[in-house]
Amino acid sequence: MNTQALATPVAPPRLNARRLGLWGGFALLLVVAPLIFTSNLSVTMLAQMGIAIIACLSYNILLGQGGMLSFGHAVYTGLGSYVAIHALNAVTAGRFNIPVSLLPLVGGLAGLFFAVLLGWVTTKRAGTTFAMITLGIGELVFAMSLMVPEFFGGEAGISGNRVVGEPVMGISYGPARQVYYLIAVYTFVCVLLMYAFTQTPLGRILNAVRDNPERVEFVGYNAQRVRYLAFIVAGFFAGIAGGLGALQFELVTAEVVGANRSGAYLLFTFLGGATFFFGPIIGGVLMVIAFVLLSELTKAWLLYLGLIFVFMVMYAPGGIASLIMMNLRVAAHGKFGRIAPQLALVLVAGVLTLVGAGALIEMIYHLQLNRAMGDEVNYLGLTLHASSAAHWAVGGALFVLGTGALEWARRRFARNWSAVNAEIEGVLKRQQEGEA
Repeated sequence: MNTQALATPVAPPRLNARRLGLWGGFALLLVVAPLIFTSNLSVTMLAQMGIAIIACLSYNILLGQGGMLSFGHAVYTGLGSYVAIHALNAVTAGRFNIPVSLLPLVGGLAGLFFAVLLGWVTTKRAGTTFAMITLGIGELVFAMSLMVPEFFGGEAGISGNRVVGEPVMGISYGPARQVYYLIAVYTFVCVLLMYAFTQTPLGRILNAVRDNPERVEFVGYNAQRVRYLAFIVAGFFAGIAGGLGALQFELVTAEVVGANRSGAYLLFTFLGGATFFFGPIIGGVLMVIAFVLLSELTKAWLLYLGLIFVFMVMYAPGGIASLIMMNLRVAAHGKFGRIAPQLALVLVAGVLTLVGAGALIEMIYHLQLNRAMGDEVNYLGLTLHASSAAHWAVGGALFVLGTGALEWARRRFARNWSAVNAEIEGVLKRQQEGEA
């Protein structure tokens, strides 16, 4: 065995044209997004997406990279929000002299402080015990938010005003677009730093702790200390997300430390894809779309989210990112045309199933909640009648036919995809044998 080769440290991945292109494209997207979506609602949603991306990526340091299922991540984003809003009010009163643009860092330091304080106990155990401890701490902090109104503001919360002092180069952070660009800068820097963390020795050994903590202990590392350090890093970035949220909304209430917010981070990080770095970015975008748009379109939006989560767990446990990567791999070997027809059938059948299921759900909700307003239900630009047997029959038929077609198309796609990937593996194996 070549011990010299084993002792040689592995060089970190260098920047190349592809990586520069990806990061440059990401930065360009952040810059031009509010120029394309110009309405106040769009700019506000884009700002919230940036905050959600940081929060979900920080959560994924625990879940995806460390295998730590946390039910209390909102504790660190929420406490970061509270400390940031108190700092903002102190700046307004003249008791604290710091630029408004640096207040998210105050939230980050608060998240780091509470992660240092609570993380040592939390990371003493892993697995289910860790999850239960985080759940307990989350409930404890939420209860304190109503018991300590001097800090948490009670049920009304704490409000602030981000327009402080004289504008600098015309920047007062009053207009929504100015706040968006501040959030965009923090989003880009935080995403870059969290990606860099995955490439550090601590990030690599964290993956090892996730996969096999006993072997990590055997080679001389303290698995609990690795989890603790990762917990602190995650708390810092979570606090930054909380500080940005305080500036964006100028109001912090007890909801930001509640179990619902922690559950949202878990749900959308999983839907985006916890096993890939860019998965939580997708999850953060979906989180804002669901909370802002979907919740306005239908009262059954939580039911839709639950159904989507169940289907993703059943058929795509790697999240949306895994679906993207599995097809990109096939496309990279020039074989995407082999699976494209079956993939199109799956998508069409899936849309048909969703349309049928949505029609049934909307009519059920209308009968339960809005029966006094008549039987008309607006659905996808159509008018359904909840008392019409024909409309129930059509919705049910679409759902049944779509479900059957989806299962048939899914099986065909799975067989074809497996055959294509077997060919790819054969090619790669022959290449490796040729190089050897």
